[in-house]
Amino acid sequence: MKKILITGGSGFVGKYLASRFLSDQVQVTGIGTSLHHPFEQFQGKASGEKSGNFKWISADTTKEGGWQEDVSLADVVINLAGRNIFKPWTKKYKQAIHDSRILTTKHTVNAMGKGKSATLLSASAVGFYGDRGETLLSETDPFGSDFLALVCRDWEDQALKARDKAVRVCLMRFGVVLGGGGALSVMTPAFKWFAGGPLGSGAQWFPWIHIHDLFRAVQFLMEKDDLEGVFNFTGPKLVRQKQFATALGKALNRPAILPAPAFMVKLMMGDLGSSLLQSQKTVSQRLSEQGFEFEYGDLGNALANIFNKL
Repeated sequence: MKKILITGGSGFVGKYLASRFLSDQVQVTGIGTSLHHPFEQFQGKASGEKSGNFKWISADTTKEGGWQEDVSLADVVINLAGRNIFKPWTKKYKQAIHDSRILTTKHTVNAMGKGKSATLLSASAVGFYGDRGETLLSETDPFGSDFLALVCRDWEDQALKARDKAVRVCLMRFGVVLGGGGALSVMTPAFKWFAGGPLGSGAQWFPWIHIHDLFRAVQFLMEKDDLEGVFNFTGPKLVRQKQFATALGKALNRPAILPAPAFMVKLMMGDLGSSLLQSQKTVSQRLSEQGFEFEYGDLGNALANIFNKL
């Protein structure tokens, strides 16, 4: 049985992956800053306690510590740690966004055993490409120059250092992950109050992926042990932000007719607002070339599935 370790285990994606792996009777160790793991079935299990195939470690992964011992024992490390970007980007918080990703990855890689047959699946984001307008983006395109692009570049650079230890490294550039939490939990309240609509012109491309397909793509990379390098995690059907807003409104049975002007988004949200107006026309070329097929390739079907389960 493979031993899987997930940094950022109490985050939206981390919780989902851990629960799916545990349902498949896989041994999982989760690491995060929460004292208790937020799974209902594991309530009351504090740091270091085990429950069946699950172990939770409460730790600040931006610092070295005992948590690194568990990293060295894992067959697969899924590196997801990073502060939530959907908060005001003060100078202090931007530093936290950077450090939570780069320092965690650095300490994780340092803890991985040299010469051990191990895999590192390290998160990144399509924000790596910056604001690219109408350019069709595959995994070979260069990074952008804005804050998030440079964070992603540094994040990936740290992960790739694991190759020096003969670790197989796959970089997962996530689009906006759609599921019962995460970005949708930020977007849906406005729609529910009949105040939803596109951001700015709505013409910018909006890369997305259903969290179920994200899990399946992670499984795919785990099983295909000859694959490494960069993989875009974005659905196959490209949509613009206005199309996404319309589809979200339809899924919630709400109109999507109140656009948020670009100047207002930037005024109220600052650098975060500017990042939300970026356009990334991203395709998951490498996953498709290797035969991966999305179950939720249609945005309408993906949103219908999510909201039917909430």
